[in-house]
Amino acid sequence: MSTLTRARCRLGAHPTATDAALAVTVLVCMVSASFIDPHGPDGVSWAVRTPDPLSLVLMTAGAAALVLRRRAPLAVLALTGGFSLVECVTGDPRAPVVMSAVIALFTVAAGTDRSTTWRTGLLTMVVLTGAAMLAGPLPWYAQENLAVLAWTGIGATAGDAVRSRKAFVQAIRDRAEKAERTREEEARRRVAEERLRIARDLHDVVAHHIALVNVQAGVAAHVMDKRPDQAKEALAHVRRASRSALDELRVTVGLLRQSGDPEAPTEPAPGLDRLDELAGTFRSAGLHVETARADQGTELPTAVDLAAYRVIQEALTNVQKHAGPGAKAEVSVVRVGPDIEITVLDDGAGQAEPAVSAAPGGGHGLLGMRERVTAVGGVLTTGPRHGAGFRVHAILPVGKPASSPAGKPAGKPAGSPAQNRTDAAKDPV
Repeated sequence: MSTLTRARCRLGAHPTATDAALAVTVLVCMVSASFIDPHGPDGVSWAVRTPDPLSLVLMTAGAAALVLRRRAPLAVLALTGGFSLVECVTGDPRAPVVMSAVIALFTVAAGTDRSTTWRTGLLTMVVLTGAAMLAGPLPWYAQENLAVLAWTGIGATAGDAVRSRKAFVQAIRDRAEKAERTREEEARRRVAEERLRIARDLHDVVAHHIALVNVQAGVAAHVMDKRPDQAKEALAHVRRASRSALDELRVTVGLLRQSGDPEAPTEPAPGLDRLDELAGTFRSAGLHVETARADQGTELPTAVDLAAYRVIQEALTNVQKHAGPGAKAEVSVVRVGPDIEITVLDDGAGQAEPAVSAAPGGGHGLLGMRERVTAVGGVLTTGPRHGAGFRVHAILPVGKPASSPAGKPAGKPAGSPAQNRTDAAKDPV
């Protein structure tokens, strides 16, 4: 901190003492200037001339009023202006009482708005200068009268300049604070979004593979004594599922590494090209899964491709966990105009995974699917079918979704084909 800055801080901490010191300084200047003779034989010179007692009283009163200039600036300006008006009319020789009015006018201009500065400045200049020219003892063209006009104008202008600078500096500080708050909020939002994304990925990977491991382990335990060959086959499925889970966990957690880390994963995120492999893992666990594709080899954006894969994975995992023994699942991928539709149906008697708010400790599968679909600008519809079973239907845009100003993906406009299909799809099948 510089010396000037420390001095300003100290003065700002004691405003009354500062104003009292200013009042004493102004009084000394006014009294000293009252001895100057502007009309000497050699120009301006010091002369031994005693100001009138009234002038001394007016100078003292004007300087004393400046002590209250911060508390009541307009009242102080009225007092000092009145003292200066009396001096302009009666003072001979003229004493510089107007100096106190200039300081008061500066204070008003620095602490109020520009319109108030214009009104008070013009009023002070016109009244004091007019009184000095028309009613004073000196000729109207005397330099003392012109000095009144000049000094009052300088006081108003200087005060307005100080006020403008303070407002400019404060605006810069406000913008800097707002920018800092915005950066912090954006950083927190990005961290929250990243945590949510990683949580969804971990949930999808763990729920899918652990469900398969659980089923195969149960089969192995059941047939271990009577059919050891089938038990070995089930344990082989357990091994493959656990290895696949570890690989996907390594890829997911590896996303937390820095981009320049040589150990960062390079394997692409799973997509619909691995649909047959995904369905095979469920078939090996005993779930009858049928797949049908009519997307004509559509190339999806990476985020949409991953969302479609995760929706199917989570839907089939829910069928495996909740649909009951002997359930069948149907997966269809269809290209419809600018969108691709994912549908997963099952005929089980069980219920799908409950929403988070349905019961304490409930799963996050349906919520995670909805968040994934919404994040890429799609729409998800879930619900029970007539009779038995459950239906999961997702409409995902093939093109890149537009983002809303708040940073969240914008949904489909009202009346769009995707939205119309969604409304129609809400009726259970």
